[in-house]
Amino acid sequence: MESRRVRLVKKAAILLFWLVLWQGASLWVGRPIFLVGPWETLAAILRLSGTGAFWHAVLSSLARIGFGFAMAFCGGLFCGSLAYFWPFFGEILSPVVTLMKTIPVASFVILALIWAGADNLSLIISFLVVFPIIYLNTAAGLQSADRQLLEMSRVYRVKCLDRILHIYRPALAPYLVSACQVALGMSWKSGIAAEVIGTPEYSIGENLYMAKVFFTTDELFAWTAVIIALSFLFEKAVLLLLKAAARERP
Repeated sequence: MESRRVRLVKKAAILLFWLVLWQGASLWVGRPIFLVGPWETLAAILRLSGTGAFWHAVLSSLARIGFGFAMAFCGGLFCGSLAYFWPFFGEILSPVVTLMKTIPVASFVILALIWAGADNLSLIISFLVVFPIIYLNTAAGLQSADRQLLEMSRVYRVKCLDRILHIYRPALAPYLVSACQVALGMSWKSGIAAEVIGTPEYSIGENLYMAKVFFTTDELFAWTAVIIALSFLFEKAVLLLLKAAARERP
């Protein structure tokens, strides 16, 4: 087993390798309008982060996408649980979930833009993308619960709450963690794409669009790096909370 220090050194070396490769590619191209290097990107981030508009855009996009994810998580968990305990409900909801999975995100974006306007577009799209993932994994996780333990809990008349905490929760936890690892990234990709199309005021998507219009490639890379950082931190925070909730307590 590798020690923690060795793993950190290895990750740092890999990151350094790609940064050097990126800088080399930038120097080889020699035209900043096509490709800027990591130093130019960092300089753009520092320049942008000194303005209030930057933080307004970051917090606005974070709030919209985060709220959309939270709504989809709670809704998917609730509806997936209902579908497990009342299968007929799952049959009723099945066509809606299938539509959510198969209709292209671009179609959803255009419809949501017509119906709800640009301001809440990323919230709606994040919800529509995340909900099916959480819903299906919730139903699958509950179905994986140990049948023998469930039968024994019925024989001994174990309380419903204890059955949920000690039988269903351990079965469901790995499915939800796996679902969130996929859904969190998807929520940011789809949410930012929706913002680029709808260009709501004070959003990351609007700034990406303006960087494209004015060919400010350093700002385009800077905002992309900000999105990656926000998505990474958001994912880590949600997974930590989820794993803490799933942990057995004495």
